[in-house]
Amino acid sequence: MIQRVTAPGLFPPPTYSHASVVEAGTRLAFLAGSVPLDAEGNLAGEGDPVRQAEQVIANLTEQLRAVGSELGHVLSTDVYVVSGETSALSAVWEVVEASGLSTGPHSSTLLGVSCLGYPGQLVEITATAVVPEETRP
Repeated sequence: MIQRVTAPGLFPPPTYSHASVVEAGTRLAFLAGSVPLDAEGNLAGEGDPVRQAEQVIANLTEQLRAVGSELGHVLSTDVYVVSGETSALSAVWEVVEASGLSTGPHSSTLLGVSCLGYPGQLVEITATAVVPEETRP
């Protein structure tokens, strides 16, 4: 069974859910890319990848909470940064490391890309997480 979840505290996505949870022995949540939009759909931190990464982590935390998980249960992430400069990627990665996502540590890929889906968007993170039995919604 697949359960698709849109986190009630986040801006509703246009054509995808914030997370998909699959029951397969261990319950896993496959989260859509967390983006730097606030609950009203406004871009946070225009031109600032660090501020956008902070909003993305806050939104990712909401997505995880909506499915009964948390940052410490994330198994893997893909971190996308609009930049060809390693310094920008490193600055975003510092936000990821400080967030609790490095608990475990989780597996991750950090990518510099040419553009993302929303105008002005500089950062996006996708994730897969375990949903512990004791915290399932």
